[in-house]
Amino acid sequence: PGTFEVKRQRKAQKQVLARKLTKEQIRPGTPEPVEGREHVYVQTELYLEEISDRIIEVDRECQTDDFLDRPPTPLFIPAKTGKDVATQIEEGELFDFDIEVKPILEVLVGKTVEQALLEVMEEEELAQLWSHQRAFAELRNAEFAELQRLEEQDRRIREEKERRRLEHLEKLRKQKETAEKIAARAFAQRYLADLIPSVFNNLHDSGFFYDPIERDIETEFLPWLMSEVEGTLQKKVLGRTMLDSLIRMVVEKRLDEFSHPPLSDQTEAPAEEPRTTDAAPQVSGEADAADQPAAEKEEADQPVAEE
Repeated sequence: PGTFEVKRQRKAQKQVLARKLTKEQIRPGTPEPVEGREHVYVQTELYLEEISDRIIEVDRECQTDDFLDRPPTPLFIPAKTGKDVATQIEEGELFDFDIEVKPILEVLVGKTVEQALLEVMEEEELAQLWSHQRAFAELRNAEFAELQRLEEQDRRIREEKERRRLEHLEKLRKQKETAEKIAARAFAQRYLADLIPSVFNNLHDSGFFYDPIERDIETEFLPWLMSEVEGTLQKKVLGRTMLDSLIRMVVEKRLDEFSHPPLSDQTEAPAEEPRTTDAAPQVSGEADAADQPAAEKEEADQPVAEE
């Protein structure tokens, strides 16, 4: 657009902004809250609306003005004041350069030479100071090295002295410990000279030292032998008890038979009696047979008991 159109649009925008500002200024605002309270936005409409944190966004477009070139700003030259006056000076009227420059030149040359001499003297003085400083540094380094050597020598001497002292103390301690051990050993030998035989005698009397064969016979063989002998004796007693009971039964039976006389109608009774009498010797024979192996076993066990 043209320049006039752009100016007109700008003027219209300015007028709109001015109206808005005027309306905002005219509109009465809410008074400030009292101390301790604050204003809160609430809905006063008839129907409640959902409050969202999202801000309503609207797209707008605008057109910028064209870039207008302008000439460079001229230099500021203040206005002249007063009147211009000129003076004409002819040659030779003020001064002669060759005559007037001589004292100035002499002063400049003198000052230059004096400054050069001062700089040379300063350089020489600095060189001497540097040489003195180098000599002092060399002397200081030599003294520091000598000091370090002396300190190291003193340290070695002190360490050697401490080591010798510790060795001497260790030697004295070992000598004392050796003397104590020798004295304790001699005292123990003198004390235990009569103690060892008495201890062994007491232990022998108490039964700590024994013959293993004798102990084995006493603890293993003799109890077994006694148990076998006891079992054999119990068998013998049992056999004798049974034999006595059988003999008592036979004697009682015969006593009953002989105490009652035989009837006349029982003719076969005497024929049956020998069988009863014959049974008794068989029982006695059986008892003797039962007693004979027991006697043989007792005679076989007798040599074992004697051993």
